[in-house]
Amino acid sequence: MIPFSPPRIDQKIIDEVVDTLKSGWITTGPKTKLFEKKIVEYCNCQSAIALNSATAGLELILRWYGIKEGDEVIVPAYTYCATANVVIHCGAKLVMVDVNSEDFNISLKAIENAITDKTKVIMPVDLGGFPVDIDEINTLVRKKEIIKLFKANNENQEKLGRILILLDAAHSLGATYKGKKVGCTTDISVFSFHAVKNLTTAEGGAIALNLPEPFDNDEIYRYLCIYSLHGQNKDALSKVQKGNWRYDIIEAGYKANMTDILSSIGLVELSRYDNDTLIKRKQIFDTYNQIFKKYSWAQIPIYETKDKISSFHVYLLRIKGISESQRDEIIKRIFDLDVSVNVHFLPIPMLSFYKNLGYKISDYPIAFDNYSREISLPVYYDLNEEQIKLVINAVIQSVNEVI
Repeated sequence: MIPFSPPRIDQKIIDEVVDTLKSGWITTGPKTKLFEKKIVEYCNCQSAIALNSATAGLELILRWYGIKEGDEVIVPAYTYCATANVVIHCGAKLVMVDVNSEDFNISLKAIENAITDKTKVIMPVDLGGFPVDIDEINTLVRKKEIIKLFKANNENQEKLGRILILLDAAHSLGATYKGKKVGCTTDISVFSFHAVKNLTTAEGGAIALNLPEPFDNDEIYRYLCIYSLHGQNKDALSKVQKGNWRYDIIEAGYKANMTDILSSIGLVELSRYDNDTLIKRKQIFDTYNQIFKKYSWAQIPIYETKDKISSFHVYLLRIKGISESQRDEIIKRIFDLDVSVNVHFLPIPMLSFYKNLGYKISDYPIAFDNYSREISLPVYYDLNEEQIKLVINAVIQSVNEVI
């Protein structure tokens, strides 16, 4: 069976993790701080904090910005549940909008139509690793009429004076927008390093801070270090310094710090990300496209334009003119040929929790159409040419048998 997206675990990673284990320092420490520094250098953002998940990063920022009951947060209907769940955790109203038919990403027009005087945050998602129209979203929240609607409820909101852009960049580390790395293109971006991501730390994530003046991004970083560790003003590394044991809890924070064991994996992965990992993933994308573009039933994904280059995270193949049940049958047949595929994602309004809140997928017709015809194909570093051929042949055979 060809797997869908196994992690790359080689001797370099094993050696780095063993080095950490032998060091005697396995929780948040020097390797985590180095990993954060390398993320800043890579993305050209102002500051970055590594955490135990992207989900934690999204929620910490919402809470830092004071999101609460009565506020509204705009998200795409087509995303993973984490994007929506964190809004619910904060007690705010989740405002879902439809997406583009061509690239799966949030619709700019839909965002603009959804903004009210209660809107505090917009959370676009770089689905599959392909960047959203971030300049247009940045411009939108700075329009005079949009700023006039904005009602600040705390110091951070007053300081920014507008809707915050919190980019869910879980898929898009390494993607570029107009020559800039994702992570420095808007207020705040959050990456995921989950096991199936291009760059993994097994579990993990990072917040890339790029807030405008008068914000001090380094000061916010220091606050988030405390907020993500119970609200404790000293981490474990600081406390082991001579005579430095005494600590304080300055607020009821969360437990979301990354460890040096996980950072060890991230350091190796980041060091070879552009010159190895992304090159291999692009080759797989290109091979799929070269073959599938020959078939009239294939709607191949957009992953490179004049202004945008994907991180090549998920190859989102759509089959033209089929129903959801036909798509499911195609997937079954592909699996029967010993190839693992997936679907990214079940739109949020189709999930039981959100259906019970009153959301209806019929309100998001493009999201449903994209979902109902989508099949995600295997993309991972160790996928070889022979396996790629097997994947392609399994897809072609299964589609032809169903349609």
